[in-house]
Amino acid sequence: MTNLTRRIVLQSLLASVALPALAQQSGAPAPNPFRFEDVVRRARELAAQPYEPMTAQLPEPLNRLSFDDYRDIRFRPEKALLASSGGPFRMQLFHLGFLYQRPVTVNVLRDGVPTPVPYQKELFDYGHNRIEKPLPVNLGFAGFRLHYPLNSPKIFDEVIAFLGASYFRFLGTDQKYGASARGLAINVEGGEAEEFPHFREFWIDMPKPDSDQATIYALLDSPSVAGAYRFVLYPSKETTLDVTATLFPRKTIPNVGLAPLTSMFFEGENERRRTDDFRPELHDSDGLLMQSGAGEWIWRPLRNPSRKAISSFSDRNPRGFGLMQRDRVFENYQDLEAFYHRRPSYWVEPVGDWGEGRVELVEIPTPDETHDNIVAYWEPSRPLEAGQEVTVTYRLRALTTSNGMHPGGKAINTFQSPARNSGSNSPSDPTHRRFIIDFAGGDLAYYLSDPGLVQLIPTTTAGTITHTFVVPNEHTKGFRVAIDVKLEPGRSTDLRAFLKAGNKTLTETWTYPWAVE
Repeated sequence: MTNLTRRIVLQSLLASVALPALAQQSGAPAPNPFRFEDVVRRARELAAQPYEPMTAQLPEPLNRLSFDDYRDIRFRPEKALLASSGGPFRMQLFHLGFLYQRPVTVNVLRDGVPTPVPYQKELFDYGHNRIEKPLPVNLGFAGFRLHYPLNSPKIFDEVIAFLGASYFRFLGTDQKYGASARGLAINVEGGEAEEFPHFREFWIDMPKPDSDQATIYALLDSPSVAGAYRFVLYPSKETTLDVTATLFPRKTIPNVGLAPLTSMFFEGENERRRTDDFRPELHDSDGLLMQSGAGEWIWRPLRNPSRKAISSFSDRNPRGFGLMQRDRVFENYQDLEAFYHRRPSYWVEPVGDWGEGRVELVEIPTPDETHDNIVAYWEPSRPLEAGQEVTVTYRLRALTTSNGMHPGGKAINTFQSPARNSGSNSPSDPTHRRFIIDFAGGDLAYYLSDPGLVQLIPTTTAGTITHTFVVPNEHTKGFRVAIDVKLEPGRSTDLRAFLKAGNKTLTETWTYPWAVE
């Protein structure tokens, strides 16, 4: 973190105003404006040095705030930064404390000149907390958020927030926070402890009065890697974020996750109820959607497994992947506070050549809805090597609906039950399972008048498919299919299924893992 003092802050503030004027008076060239290349240089230099953890203890009483204590500290909206530019963005800062013990430096770029934002007690309303002693001007912040008139011309709504490690979240119109994105993920699946890179410094470019975009630069650091990030934010109905990351590994990283996404899945219609709760479903996302480099669309419903599970989808130059909240029906959640039906889907669109690798989905057991237990990312087939410079570019989109993403039918429901013989009342066989999928959309409604033309194409990597059927579903204007699978105890399988008519593929490919204990 930049070591701030009141003198440095004052000098920086004066320099942001005086340097251009002095340059004009003396005829000397104006200083070069701060650019992304400057962050890249900083990251390169940082990676050449041993990692130094930022472990300084916060002063009293910040080092012992409870959740309720921390929640009672709020930024004063009337103190929001960036207002002087006359543009549509406002910036608020997050205070240190509770889980957020690592300070970050936040700079504002005005005409290309960076000015660090000094800590000031007057920026915050501390609620019931009592801060008796003055806190240092170089205390730093936990993170920041940008506000924008996203839902109304007269109201500045939060549109993006950076808080904790390399986590960030952003919203489109009428969306509520759910899933999160990260700058980088390291060793999510490996046997060693997961490493959490963190953003240690930010630069926010002062938007012009008529600007509809905001540019954010960030410096990432961790024991394994340093990196420079550029985020270009375009607020809209479905907000987009263009991301460029240049990474400098300090050591070889065999398990790295690019464009990582994190979410929560506790219960859905595809799994049995495990809690006594009036709400039918509890999740921020309900499936992983992927478009392969060859153009195939794959849908994998999420689960809350009994033990950590990892699913891999090998590919070359994927066209996109994301954690989606496909179910938008309020009645399926019945939650008037969490608004799960309004959680955004996060979709990653790679730019350029990403080469060979795999989309990895990690599902971790969770006992309740308070834990993020789902992670998805792209893992290159080759590890990042020490001394290597790697640049990755992609676009992130916060989607409300995925209906327009591909023209085919979609798997809108997944159910499962014991597979019973017709008319049998015998106890169910745990090695024999029925999976039921509702496909809807695309051209499926066209075939309802002649359903015999529609074929189910199921496959399994282990076990035996004992029975299938396809029936029209007038309620969804699509088709319901069932797949009965027999599997030996101790075995696991991956199921796949899609619909076709003749040589025409009608739907995305549904895939689902199943294991018999």
